[in-house]
Amino acid sequence: MAVILLRTVLMYGVILLAVRLMGKRQVSQLQNSELVVTLLLSELAVLPIQEEEKPLWVGLAPMAALVACELLVSVLMLKSGRFRQLVCGSPTVVIERGQVLQKAMRRLRLTTEDLFEQLRQKGVFYLEDVAWAIVETNGMLSVIRRPEEEPVTPKELGLSPASQGLEVVVISDGELSLRSLGLCGKDQAWVRRRLQERGLGQEQVFLMTVRTDGKWRVIEKNMDTAQGK
Repeated sequence: MAVILLRTVLMYGVILLAVRLMGKRQVSQLQNSELVVTLLLSELAVLPIQEEEKPLWVGLAPMAALVACELLVSVLMLKSGRFRQLVCGSPTVVIERGQVLQKAMRRLRLTTEDLFEQLRQKGVFYLEDVAWAIVETNGMLSVIRRPEEEPVTPKELGLSPASQGLEVVVISDGELSLRSLGLCGKDQAWVRRRLQERGLGQEQVFLMTVRTDGKWRVIEKNMDTAQGK
């Protein structure tokens, strides 16, 4: 049992390292090759755990080979557009100038329910609001609204609003992030002063954010209201 537990922890670490080497993506953003490698890694990791008599390299060697193949494929896709299209395919237009392309949807095996679901996820609830819709190589839908349905921007109104700056999390559940402090140009002494003004200690803070324009916000633990300036 101890051997199995040790191998489980080890394989967990190996998979984390492998996924980290392959880059940061959400599951929904995985390309075909990345999804295949991810599934195979999970299967290979089970071998030395389930079969205690087998040495670790039975799982580790193929996993290393898979990660190496994925890194090689990634480099080749960066170098060659044709190779990338061969591996990942190409984006497919499913709505063109407001017209639904039924052949394209059938080729993708995309149902109307799937199409409307993805449109709603993009904040579009009426088909007539869409000018173009494109299914990307990762399966996600990109949408261009009709010009008359696009939200009005301050530029179109002749306004020049001031930038609000970047908002970063400096304290999360009582833990201070020095990296985030550097991004907003603040230090620990500044944080302590702000918390003292509210009569709070760092361990009492659920969330503290600071913007690069100097504004900040604090939410205490077990409270829904935020305080800030």
